[in-house]
Amino acid sequence: MRILVIDDHPEVALIMAEALESEGHEAVIAGSGEEGLQAIDQSPPDAVFLDVVMPGIDGIEVLRRIRAKRPHLPVILVSGTVSATQIETARELGVTDVLRKPAPLNHFAEALARVRPA
Repeated sequence: MRILVIDDHPEVALIMAEALESEGHEAVIAGSGEEGLQAIDQSPPDAVFLDVVMPGIDGIEVLRRIRAKRPHLPVILVSGTVSATQIETARELGVTDVLRKPAPLNHFAEALARVRPA
């Protein structure tokens, strides 16, 4: 699968990308919500791992914009500071899954396994 990782912390994004690549996926990194939305428009991924707290466009707004254009694209929120309200909003927007940082690396593979076609 081609996975887009949207996270404003380069070291975190790199760790996530390496974990996904070790599972045989192609990982692409975007360092902001704006970059992530551009990447989706240019070359849609099979799934997105999305941080919530980012400068500029936050993860919830990115999710909202993704859903407006690509309602079925799997989006997995990954954040250490996500609030109950943000989780509720994300679920209303159809988020695929929510992982809390620091998430064990095997949780990435487990989350993707839930989005693969049967």
